Amino acid sequence: MLNTAAKTEAPGTEEELTDGFHLVIDALKLNGINTIYGVPGIPITDLGRMAQAAGIRVLSFRHEQNAGYAAAIAGFLTRKPGVCLTVSAPGFLNGLTALAHATTNCFPMILVSGSSEREIVDLQQGDYEEMDQLAVAKPLCKAAFRVLHAADIGIGFARAIRAALSGRPGGVYLDLPAKLFGQVLNAQAGAKSLVKVIDPAPAHIPAPSAVKRALDVLKGAKRPLIILGKGAAYAQADDAIRAFVEKSGAPFLPMSMAKGLLPDLHPQCAGAARSTVLKDADVVMLIGARLNWLLSHGKGKSWGEAPKKFIQVDIEPKEMDSNVEIAAPLVGDIGSCVDVLLQAMGKDWVTPPADWLNAVKNKRDDNIAKMAPRLMNNNAPMDYHGALGVLRTIIKERPDAILVNEGANTLDLARGIIDMYQPRKRLDVGTWGVMGVGMGSAIAAAIETGKPVLAVEGDSAFGFSGMEVETICRYGLPICIVIFNNDGIYRGTDVNSAGADPATTVFVKGARYDKMMEAFGGTGVNATSPDELKRAVNAAMDSGKPTLINAVIDPAAGSESGRIGNLNPQSALRKK
Repeated sequence: MLNTAAKTEAPGTEEELTDGFHLVIDALKLNGINTIYGVPGIPITDLGRMAQAAGIRVLSFRHEQNAGYAAAIAGFLTRKPGVCLTVSAPGFLNGLTALAHATTNCFPMILVSGSSEREIVDLQQGDYEEMDQLAVAKPLCKAAFRVLHAADIGIGFARAIRAALSGRPGGVYLDLPAKLFGQVLNAQAGAKSLVKVIDPAPAHIPAPSAVKRALDVLKGAKRPLIILGKGAAYAQADDAIRAFVEKSGAPFLPMSMAKGLLPDLHPQCAGAARSTVLKDADVVMLIGARLNWLLSHGKGKSWGEAPKKFIQVDIEPKEMDSNVEIAAPLVGDIGSCVDVLLQAMGKDWVTPPADWLNAVKNKRDDNIAKMAPRLMNNNAPMDYHGALGVLRTIIKERPDAILVNEGANTLDLARGIIDMYQPRKRLDVGTWGVMGVGMGSAIAAAIETGKPVLAVEGDSAFGFSGMEVETICRYGLPICIVIFNNDGIYRGTDVNSAGADPATTVFVKGARYDKMMEAFGGTGVNATSPDELKRAVNAAMDSGKPTLINAVIDPAAGSESGRIGNLNPQSALRKK
């Protein structure tokens, strides 16, 4: 129902009016968007107040970038655009990193920002927070729109929603100048101007010839491998994907945010034999995964010398052949593609040769056995393996909990050690490897799912969004944050040999991040051993109260840049 802004009386008549504020709210509600993440301020403060009064949940953050990360992961979890609301210019710029992050990761998100008046901006006359925000946003998102007239608010939001969801999802920018909110029009005309978006992400059925080609290539494989990406997790076609993988009989390798589509302990899971399957496979089928840097672009040492054929399932045709030749491109939405693949496989599909399956199983079992003792130590101070071994057990006992993970060593080691059992339960830095997504992702996960959240953070990564612990406490969210505190970036042992300043990678020694949480009324714990960590995390997850655990890690633990140290260029020169 349309929110009524005002009534005016003329001689013998009474006209019901609405305005830009109410039309924005009505456009969101009409399209089932009932949560906004943002930071209040000029010119959108009253919009947030009114939206809250109209029944939309409005979450106020301490920094727009974190609100944007929350909106992005909300889009991933719900398949509806997450909405981030910011003020003009500086607030808008703060939200842009999250908008670009959403676009890069194919998360549907809409950044809605108030802006300065067009006539002043276009003449560069120096308005309050003056900036041509639309021009700045365009290169960083999937689409960008500006609404100048209240009567166009409905169509503006409809275009933004459809752009965010259709085809390959992504980020969209919507520019709302300050004058727009106060524009008044007839309430009946306003109601007629609203647009309910119908089928914003229609099914894209792959061509029968493409389906046959893909299955022919897969059928001819002696050493097949299926790689599941976060696009497969986003699709929410969980049952069909599991049925297809199991029917194929092929080993599968989940990318980090696809972990749990099939449990990591599934007999076909090759996560613990990653190097072997990438090197030795002869046919690789990508489902919602891209051959970007995370997969070494499909070539080089990690892919070995054996010739390979690639099958790729993706909704974006331009993704095919992006790095290597794709022998069997299958263009369509993942749910539809997997459904038709299953139907076309028939009842007599032949599983891969036993020698391949046994080779993968043996390598996986060997690697798991070698790792097991390292995960059971009770060292104090802790190393990464002892601490992550504890968290691995906790997630196994609480498979419904959502794991948020970021950092360098903290991220790289956790995604290999902590097994996942359900889809969309692991949220991390994604394709860009962005640090700082942790608190926004944790907040959105708690809000959108109602599930308990365990956020495992490197001390450096936490610093990007740490003030949001106040937001977590303010809303009383069931989030347990574990900070792996080793006194620095990568390691806390570097020394500045040229002067008195600390080394660039070193933080305050012995910092107590748990005191930050206590300052806002949450629970803080300092854990110095795996046993203490286990007790603290279980207590936090049982209580459902905001908790921050300062997990003291040996400053010498960890490696430069984690497992991607090869991306850090090295100087070949020595100073004379």
